[in-house]
Amino acid sequence: MKLGGIIATVAVLAFVAGAAVDPAWAQGTGGDPETDPEAAMDEALPNGDGVPPPLMPLTIGADGAITAPSGQVVTFVDTVRDEAGPDGQTVRFRFLAPAIARKGGTVSAEQAQSDMQALCDGYALPRLADAGPAQIVISLADRPVVFGEANPDATQFFESFRPENGRCIWEAF
Repeated sequence: MKLGGIIATVAVLAFVAGAAVDPAWAQGTGGDPETDPEAAMDEALPNGDGVPPPLMPLTIGADGAITAPSGQVVTFVDTVRDEAGPDGQTVRFRFLAPAIARKGGTVSAEQAQSDMQALCDGYALPRLADAGPAQIVISLADRPVVFGEANPDATQFFESFRPENGRCIWEAF
């Protein structure tokens, strides 16, 4: 745990030092991935053009089990609508995903991120009215967790999305 904190601190210091050494890099230069962090993030998307990839398929069985793109089977737990987020009305879709467990899990954090994108696009959006929320949060947990309560034994992943033009656009928390 301490090593992770040290690595995160070093990464932040390197970022701050880089911005202090090269002010143009900190401000961005209008599209060069070598010098503009936003352009680099856009280039990192699979299409390389800042546009999210095509929808990833979900399979929803008659029993309600959802097979995500990673192959993991997740189960819808509940929707939380009464807790506002920083951007206004927020709807949270919570899923049970045992395959993300730290011990014995078969799905990596990167795979889970793709699964959450697919769950937002293919599960959450179709269940929202046209005048949807400002933010959608998709959460995966390897075991049942009461909303708003800490559970240090649980593995949980959260992603925030902005609904736009029938798609979920990922947003950093």
